[in-house]
Amino acid sequence: MLSAFTARPLVELRQRDKSKIESILAYGDRLLVGLNTGSLRIYRVNETQDHKPKENGTTNADDKPPSRPSSSAATKPVDLLREVEKFSTRAIEQLARIKEANVLISLSASYVSIYDLQNYTLQEQLTKTKNATTFAVTSNIVQDSATGIPEIISRLAVAVKRRLLLWSWHESELGSDTVEITLAESIRTLTWTSATKIICGMNSGYVIVDVLTQEVEDIVGPGAIGGAPGAPQGRFGGMGSASMGYMGLGGYIPKPLASKLADGEMLLSKDINSLFTTSDGKSMNKRQIPWAQAPEAIGYTYPYIIALQAPAKGALEVRNPETLSLLQTISLPNASSLSFPPPTVSLAHAGKGFHVASDRCIWAMGATDYDSQVDELVEKGLYDEAISILDMLEDALLRNKHERLREIKIQKAQVLFDQRKYRDAIDIFLRKDVQAPPERVIRLYPKVIAGDLSIIEEKKPEDDAESAENSEHSNGVSPGLEEGPSEMVGSPKPAAISKLIKGHQKSGSDTSSIRSFTKLDAADVSDTASIKAKPAEDRPLEGKDLVNAALELNAFLVDARNRMKSSLDAETGRLIPRDKSKQNSQNGENGFQHSFESFLNSPASDSEKDQEEKLREAAKLIDTTLFRSYMLARPQLVGALFRIPNFCDPDVVNEKLLEKGRYHDLVDFFHGKKLHRPALELLKKFGMAEKEEESAPTLHGPQRIIGYLQNLPPEMIDLILEFAEWPLRVSPDLAMEIFLGDTENAETLPRDKVINFLEGINIDLAVKYLEHVINELNDLTPEFHNQLVAAYLHDLKARKDRDSPDWKDLMSRLTTFLRTSKQYALWKAFGAIPKDDPDFYEAQAVVLSNMGQHKQALEIYVFKIKDFEKAEEYCNHVHLQTTPDSSPPQSRKESTPETDEALPPSIYTTLLSLYLTPPPPHSPNWPPALDLLSKHGSRLPASSTLNLIPTTLPVGELESYFRGRIRAANSIVNEARIVAGMRKTEVVNAQATLLLGDGLPGGNGGRNRGVFVSKERVCGGCHKRLGGSVIAVLPDNGVVHYGCLNRTNGRNTGTGMEALRSASWR
Repeated sequence: MLSAFTARPLVELRQRDKSKIESILAYGDRLLVGLNTGSLRIYRVNETQDHKPKENGTTNADDKPPSRPSSSAATKPVDLLREVEKFSTRAIEQLARIKEANVLISLSASYVSIYDLQNYTLQEQLTKTKNATTFAVTSNIVQDSATGIPEIISRLAVAVKRRLLLWSWHESELGSDTVEITLAESIRTLTWTSATKIICGMNSGYVIVDVLTQEVEDIVGPGAIGGAPGAPQGRFGGMGSASMGYMGLGGYIPKPLASKLADGEMLLSKDINSLFTTSDGKSMNKRQIPWAQAPEAIGYTYPYIIALQAPAKGALEVRNPETLSLLQTISLPNASSLSFPPPTVSLAHAGKGFHVASDRCIWAMGATDYDSQVDELVEKGLYDEAISILDMLEDALLRNKHERLREIKIQKAQVLFDQRKYRDAIDIFLRKDVQAPPERVIRLYPKVIAGDLSIIEEKKPEDDAESAENSEHSNGVSPGLEEGPSEMVGSPKPAAISKLIKGHQKSGSDTSSIRSFTKLDAADVSDTASIKAKPAEDRPLEGKDLVNAALELNAFLVDARNRMKSSLDAETGRLIPRDKSKQNSQNGENGFQHSFESFLNSPASDSEKDQEEKLREAAKLIDTTLFRSYMLARPQLVGALFRIPNFCDPDVVNEKLLEKGRYHDLVDFFHGKKLHRPALELLKKFGMAEKEEESAPTLHGPQRIIGYLQNLPPEMIDLILEFAEWPLRVSPDLAMEIFLGDTENAETLPRDKVINFLEGINIDLAVKYLEHVINELNDLTPEFHNQLVAAYLHDLKARKDRDSPDWKDLMSRLTTFLRTSKQYALWKAFGAIPKDDPDFYEAQAVVLSNMGQHKQALEIYVFKIKDFEKAEEYCNHVHLQTTPDSSPPQSRKESTPETDEALPPSIYTTLLSLYLTPPPPHSPNWPPALDLLSKHGSRLPASSTLNLIPTTLPVGELESYFRGRIRAANSIVNEARIVAGMRKTEVVNAQATLLLGDGLPGGNGGRNRGVFVSKERVCGGCHKRLGGSVIAVLPDNGVVHYGCLNRTNGRNTGTGMEALRSASWR
């Protein structure tokens, strides 16, 4: 089924030529052919246009490649340059060259000989190689262990029965030493694994030999590869199928084969058994190649394993090294040997050509274009093979390798999905190297999930009726079968399934000479093969299958949402700057580009606006589909989706949720999409309903709409006030949490609008809000303070229950607010307070007090309220506000007439004057006046106080007053004495510290301060010895030269007395 190689005949011996081809060697444009007659023919391969394969890339197995080049060709495939007839006396069994030494190695007449590669003359016949059966050469760049200089070392290994002989060339010079290693039995094949290790194939198995240390290690493998000496076994432990012969003819022991693969792997094959090993001979955990018959020869050409079947069959097999699948079989009659370039060349894509030879013909195997090979595999539905080939090939050999690999994996996942393998399909879609576009995944689902994007046609009722009519037939066979294959009506096949069916209906072409097919071992079949082996299920995607598919889709869509966050801001819907996206991406620029393109089904332009629009469309598709999938499979997850930023289509969500009666989720969705008006209308509708809805019982009442309004930002104040009216009228206390709640939204609402709104509903609500704003939020806006005063007064005037506790509490709040607030307009508040209402006298007094009208305020307390205790408290309050908390003792002097006149009149004097000389028609009030004199006599000026006392008052009534005055005077005198004594003590302590150093650590202070200057002590400024120089002692007892004093202090201290003041010296 694959046209990886095409066979082009190069050389064919004519019928009259009785010689046979024994060995070939190809390098550059030269082709060396060793014949059984001992002659050596040298051909030059001409550059000719390769025979292109047929369109389908396959040939009929019965056709054979042309036996000779076409006579119509303008240029011959090869030109015979020379024939060395006496190159050897016997058949030339094997040829090889050592490029660095420019020599040709030949095995003939059981000897290995060395020839000059230019003139083909014999240089040396290695006599030690008598009875040689095979040899192998290798050239490698090896770093010299002594000098570290790399050099080219070529080695020749020759098998002589049980002996392994080794020669080496160092920089094209043949070494004189020969290494000989003896093994357990005769050697049949030799294969180099590295520069120093070689695998020897024997009848009993394989060994790997280190040519430097001469260590021999057995290679353990299955069947004949690792069996006991002389007892080769088959795959299942018995005699191999190829070793069984007719009785009397003897047993045939298959040849042990080996070939070097890519990345240091080795392939060993004996009989129908195979083993993959490392270059050190360690077995790898890989299954065997499912060969039906033992191959005649094996090899490797990038990137395929080549196996040649027995000449009787004449078939060349091409296999995938990873999947081991048979990709191509080429019929080459009587082909018996393979010739590959050296391993160092054949592993590179430049050396992908090789040659196949029979005893009469040589074919050049040319590789077709890798892109066409991959396209052919994809067209035939062999996705696993195409993916494997792409993984093995280098990036430079393909066009857009990573994009094609991703596309093929997506196609494979689509086929798996069509086969109801949802988990496997979604796993592929989710792979980091795939990340399928969401649109391609979603369209695989029916319209209930994918909407109009679905490619699956829905079953129609009329189709059901037609299907029922067609199903009624007498013989149980649909009449339509006579005309062609029938399809189940109403159960449309997905696109991938239809493609597979069409692929199976194609007939193979027989116009080409190369037969290609896929043949897999029955015990181990790849995923894709199993897909094509089992027909797709034709039933519609519904029921349990649809739920399972939706659950797997959820995982894909959630992953896509998370990846979308690196490219698109979910909050704003804006494109995230590329620099920030690259920082978040672990793969930098490439990771960002891949992440961006993975969401798009078609490429976007370089314009950021176009990219942003494309991403928003993809995000809308992802979230809307995820919503539909949740509604189908996991409805309880819908609310969680709506509580995070999303791009769901509002129309689809609204329709679905209303249909299912999921009003809670609908409200959450409206809130997430900032569609607040529809959400509030829905909440109001259910909240005001007379009866609870069975589908949404918690929406009944004002609680839900109040909670919603609390979460709205201040910018939505008009909407908040519009829908807050009904809750405020129904449940004022609960609804006021919209404005009084301890949330940022409530604290930042426009307060003027809220106050005006609440005043229109209920003045008490406005008062409650104003108290919250002023007392708790400490709002100092004068207008709010004025409004609160006006609201208090309005409520107090309007109420009739003045004797109730509520009214008295409200009046207390008013007076407290008037006394503490400094922001309201005093004149406006005083004008609003009733003047003749006894209940408002105290409020008038408070306002007058704030206005500085203390006498008027005291008149209210004394003459109107007649509460002398409150009048005294008022005076105490004013006195504390006007008098400092503490005054120095010097200022507290005894009262004299001169000092009394200089001081402003005391508030107590004002109250005393109101008691003793009240304005008419009031009469003097002696009891409170005498009580005031006894309590606050010291605060009253003596001269003015005595002038107020009438001469008719007995002196005995003033005893308490005079006693208080005398006590106050004595207190001042005593306090002055105490202060004087404390200051004397302070002076003595300061003198002791300065003179004697008392209180300092060590007592080294004052006149007792001293320093010790030794001979080794150096100056702290110049770091020279002090010696007998004039020194200065710093406050920290540091010692410097007197000349270094200025530099040490960092400033110029002058000379003479200035220097003396700054430091002392000795």
